[in-house]
Order: sequence, then structure tokens, then C-alpha cells
Amino acid sequence: MKTWFADLIARGEKRRRAAALQDASRNTRTLTNAPASWTAPVLWRFGLTLLLLACTGSLFAADVATEFSAANKLYAEGKFAEAATAYETILQAGAQSSALLFNTGNAEFKAGHLGKAIAAYRQAELLTPRDAELRANLAFVRNQVQGATLHESRWQNWVNSLSLNEGTLLTALFFWLTLGLLAVRQLRPALVPKLSGFTRLAVVATIFSGAVLALEAANHFNQSVAVVTIAEATARSGPFDEAQTAFTAKDGAELSVLDRHDDWVQVTNGAGKTGWLSRKQVAVLPGA
Repeated sequence: MKTWFADLIARGEKRRRAAALQDASRNTRTLTNAPASWTAPVLWRFGLTLLLLACTGSLFAADVATEFSAANKLYAEGKFAEAATAYETILQAGAQSSALLFNTGNAEFKAGHLGKAIAAYRQAELLTPRDAELRANLAFVRNQVQGATLHESRWQNWVNSLSLNEGTLLTALFFWLTLGLLAVRQLRPALVPKLSGFTRLAVVATIFSGAVLALEAANHFNQSVAVVTIAEATARSGPFDEAQTAFTAKDGAELSVLDRHDDWVQVTNGAGKTGWLSRKQVAVLPGA
């Protein structure tokens, strides 16, 4: 009886082991046949996208450098109109730098296009407002413009000596310096007498730089300038060709934009006259 019972137990144990091995085999097959992790292809595609973008950027930069060199060669050969067109092509492709805009302004001036030269110089000035050579060229071309035109005040000239990004960075620096000094005063009361003067100075600097930044931002975003880019532009009393003549503006005249309607801009000149100009006659730029 014990032998029969032992054999029965042994056969049952073998069946359980066989079943366990079969289940283990099924689990292994499931694990082997499981779909690959989704992170691998996603990361691979992301890396490939970054690589393609980097290659595209490198190719674009190489093309721009080649075209820029070709335009400079045209300028050196005295082919100023062709050089200006070549520079403009690069700008329209999306490339922009102070050097490119500066060269564009030089080429346009040499080609006899005062307005286009001033427009290019003004755009370059937004990027490098303290470039002495750029400012000298802009002032020289402005002196060639005939008739009424806008003139920047000394205050505007001083405010615009910093770019918008530089003004923002400077204001943020003063702001965080003020917060840091106030925090130290709270954490170390013993240092309050020593830090009082620095704290007041930091607060004043923050308020002043913030006010200058606000003026600069308002001038940049809210006050547009229209630069006449043809020999003589006729401003109309209304935004249509049949309207009466309000005044005329010469090539290079800078006019303050008051309003816009379709393909027309309402402007005022330095003499206080107001009229409407077609966008084909001007280059509309943000305030300096």
C-alpha cells in the first residue's frame, strides 16, 4: 500500500513539474514575442530629426555664406544695384544680421536709393544700436534727403542706445539684485545698516531702467515708421488712388505711421501734414 501510494504521489509530482515547465515555456514565448519597447523607435526618430535639422541648418548657413560672399564681390566690383539685389535675396530667405543689413544699406546708397538704404540701416540699428560706423552712415544718408522728414530727439537717441533685449536684461539684473539685497536684509538683520545704501540704489536703478525699457518697448511696438523708397511719393487725403493730394515726400523721407487700411498707411511728416501712402511707396518699420 505504501509503495502504491508513493508511486501515485511520484506520478502526480511529475505531472505538476511537466505542467510547470509547459507554463514556463509559454511565458518565455510570450516574453520573446512581446513587441519591442516604444521608447527605442521614438528616441531614434527624435535623434534623427535633430540630426536632419542640424544638417539643414549647416547647409543653409553654408549657402548664406556663399551668397553673401558673392554679393560682397559684386559690391567690390562697383555693381551696386546687383549687390543690393543679392543682399535683398539673402534677407528674403530668412537670414538676418547687422553686417548683412549694413552692407545692404551701403549698396542701396551707392545705387542711389536713399530710402532703401535708410530702411536697411534702421533695421541694423535695432540689432547693434551702438555701432559708431553704422550710425555715422545713417546720419550721412539722412542728410541727403530732401524735404520734410522726422528727426529723433536727443532723448530718443539716448533711449535707443540699448537694444530691446539689452534693456530687458539690464532691468532684470537690477530687479533680481534688489530682491537679493532685500532677502539678505531679512536673513541677516545685522547687515541692514550696511546694505541700506546699496538697497536704495538698486531700487532706484530698477525703477529707472524699467521706465526706460517701457518707453523703448512702447516706441518699438506702438510707433511704426514709413520710409519712402521711391523718387517721390504722393500722399493722398484718403486710402485710394483717386483721393486728392495731401503732400509729397521725397526718397528717404521718414514718416510716422498713424493708421493702416488694406495696402495703405496713414502718415505724418515732420511738418505736421497728414496723408495716406500706398505700401508700394514705402518700407514700414517698427520704431527704433
